[in-house]
Amino acid sequence: MSGEALLKAVRAGQTVEAAGLLDGMTDAERRSCLPALKELRKELRTAPWDAGSRVAYPALHAAGAACHTGAAGAATWIGGADMRWSQASPGVLLHVLGDRETDWLADLTHRLADRPATSRIPFALLSGLVNLSGCETPTTDTYVRGWVEHIGASWHSGGTVAQKLRREPDLPRMIAALFESLDVTGQIAWLFGDGPGSWYNALAELAEEGTLDRKVLVDACVARLLRGGAPADQRVFLRLLSCLGPTREEERERSADWTALACEAMPAVAWHAQSVLASLALDGELTSRQLAEMSSGVLFRPEKKLVRAQLILLGKVLRRDPSTADVLLPAVAQAFGHEDTEVQERALKLVERHFTALPDSGDGRDRLGELAVDLSPGLRLRARRVLGFEDLGSEPAVHEEVLPPVPERVRLAAAPDSVAELAEEVSALLASGGGVAAFERTLDGLVRHAHRDRDALLEALGPVVARCWWKDADPRYSTAGTYFRESPHGLEGVLAALFEQVGMDTLHAAVQQGTTNGNCRHSALSRAFDARLWEVAYRLRADPMPLLLATPSWDTGLLEPDELVARLTEYRRLDARPGAADFAQALLRVRRDDRTAATAAAARARALGSPEGYRLAQWLAAEGPLLPVSRRRTAGVRILLELGELEEIQGLFPPEFRYLGRPLTVFKDRSHCWHWDVTDRHHWPAVVPGRRELVAARLLRDISTVAVDDSREEAAILPLLAEGDGTAGEALHLCVAYGLGARHPEDRLAAVDALLVLAARGQLDAGRLGADVGELVRRGAVKPSRLAESIRTAAATGAYATVWSVLRDLLPALLADLAAEGASGGPVRGLGELLTVAADCAERSGARGDLAHLAGTAGRRGSSKVVVQARRLRLALTQEAAA
Repeated sequence: MSGEALLKAVRAGQTVEAAGLLDGMTDAERRSCLPALKELRKELRTAPWDAGSRVAYPALHAAGAACHTGAAGAATWIGGADMRWSQASPGVLLHVLGDRETDWLADLTHRLADRPATSRIPFALLSGLVNLSGCETPTTDTYVRGWVEHIGASWHSGGTVAQKLRREPDLPRMIAALFESLDVTGQIAWLFGDGPGSWYNALAELAEEGTLDRKVLVDACVARLLRGGAPADQRVFLRLLSCLGPTREEERERSADWTALACEAMPAVAWHAQSVLASLALDGELTSRQLAEMSSGVLFRPEKKLVRAQLILLGKVLRRDPSTADVLLPAVAQAFGHEDTEVQERALKLVERHFTALPDSGDGRDRLGELAVDLSPGLRLRARRVLGFEDLGSEPAVHEEVLPPVPERVRLAAAPDSVAELAEEVSALLASGGGVAAFERTLDGLVRHAHRDRDALLEALGPVVARCWWKDADPRYSTAGTYFRESPHGLEGVLAALFEQVGMDTLHAAVQQGTTNGNCRHSALSRAFDARLWEVAYRLRADPMPLLLATPSWDTGLLEPDELVARLTEYRRLDARPGAADFAQALLRVRRDDRTAATAAAARARALGSPEGYRLAQWLAAEGPLLPVSRRRTAGVRILLELGELEEIQGLFPPEFRYLGRPLTVFKDRSHCWHWDVTDRHHWPAVVPGRRELVAARLLRDISTVAVDDSREEAAILPLLAEGDGTAGEALHLCVAYGLGARHPEDRLAAVDALLVLAARGQLDAGRLGADVGELVRRGAVKPSRLAESIRTAAATGAYATVWSVLRDLLPALLADLAAEGASGGPVRGLGELLTVAADCAERSGARGDLAHLAGTAGRRGSSKVVVQARRLRLALTQEAAA
């Protein structure tokens, strides 16, 4: 009877009454209640979130913990994910578990403490179990995190952090565990707080009064910084170390640790370590060998602030003690290989200033000569002239241009021959998407197998679509019809139609009327792409096609004319009816640039005697592919393009395809665009292969947002457009120009990839791109600082001549604006970086000639980066090439 009463109390959510009933039960009686409690738990797992039965969770949590007579089972029950948000209070759990033996409780304590922090085991429960069992305090991440949160919650429990720490019986052990924990600090760093009552000041106070060992704390902080880790962790221990205030003796003892941190740690930690070592060095407490060892690591760091500070420190030490030149100047020369030529120049000036202090005999001069080879070409010539390193001219100044390999078209493999293989490819596409090749051959496979054996296809695809939200949905409440009426959503809409989760009326309306969404600049491409998918979905149910006509021959979307004729021949043999959208897509994809092949295929197509054969023959006989007339327009800071009508894609094409040939305007059809998802856009170039300008013009406004509005991922399609077929004209170059000024690095990298691919294919109009970028910078659409990052990345690949050819037409516009501002005008932010890259490229590519407005900038007074790099660029363009 006690078991029935307990279950009744638990179902009613009467936690206190359930705890009272458990007090009077033996272990055997508790074990007998466990099966009923487990059944209730299964029942609650499937109950709706607002079901009244869920009130039982806290009582069930406590009862199940008490009825498990094994510590492992009790720990698993207490940490169950399904009861994580409706647990019994720690007080109730401690009450129902309090009659267990101490060894059992100790085992339970450590099992709970070993669970991950996501289990949300209350610290009050863990600490209470430690007190009940008398066991050793756990030092796991879960326990340490709970302990820190408990100590830090002084705002509602009274007392400062220092006062609460003094009352902790096992304080040294817990502090040591805090330093050893790998995952705690990053999640609780915010609890360390600020001000007099923070953790930092509390630990420093306890170390000062002797409650904690000061040396242990300093060593632990340094060790944790040496270990590295997340920036949040590093900031916690760096700040704590600063609060402890190491003495000069403590700093000197750890000089090797400071050297390692200055060379390898995150910037904030490295800066602190560098400042400590600089103080030691200037006070004569660091040997020249130690300073040289430190410098060899710091001078290769990318942070210019750290490198400049190190060079300044070396200069101070060399001025104070010229006898250290033999040791320190080779360390200074390590900076000759730095990626920033400004750093190289600083290091060279320092070497020039103290070069005479080097002894005539020794390895110092030879070592400098070896390292000077790493200087940029212009600085290398200066080193040869000033320092007398005659052998520096042995390396040619002009570097060989390095461009990526030209992308080659890849033939599409045949559609999967078996339904099992097809099911695997469908699963992969649903899980992670795929390119044009994978999508098209899989779509063709669905059509072919549905025509051969629909039942076998459904059986093979059953496990694949089982996880789709629309599979086996209640037709009374399913939104699949509306969802797929708005868009087929790629392959998913075809599968839903195949499994009859979309009604024939919906599919018929989609085929007859097209999309229900309004028109926008993207709708021409999306309408054509979707129209074919809707037609495939409809025909799978109504009149399966034997194969698809428009499956491309190449991964770019192009279709060979002889393959299309062969497919029409097969349709003719089977007396099958081609799909209107499928045939229209095939016409747009078929190659016409090889006139010999096109003429031969046209003759064979005409001989078929079918309407589609005559239409194909007529299409192949025409010149193409054609592009519409374009015109530049401005909208705010943007430069956009308008397209005229393309009559070729009108006439006999289905209505959904005619939008591709209609005019595109800048100030119309801008609102109500629903193409916010960029995942399907990589299919759009394959809708009109050979006409990538048409795609680029319709995506131009979107791509402009990466620079103007700081959006993300819109430029991801640029490499695909660069690898495509057709003219690389005004639209594509404008897209690349916007991408080079993108806010986010991944978009800038996509634009750099596109630029290099176009250059490798011989399709880059560098003058046009440079002029476009310059105009966009002047209008404020592209920020020069971002542009400089992109240009530097492109040059770093070895494409110095290509990058210079772009900068040659970009820089004059910016230099002209600088000259127009007068001597008092400030330079454009980022112009100095652009001039730096331009000078690098000119030196390495051997560029010569004049650049408009460069002389005026180089002739300015001062030593700003713009002026210094302008002088360097002018020298590179006017000097004779190195021998």
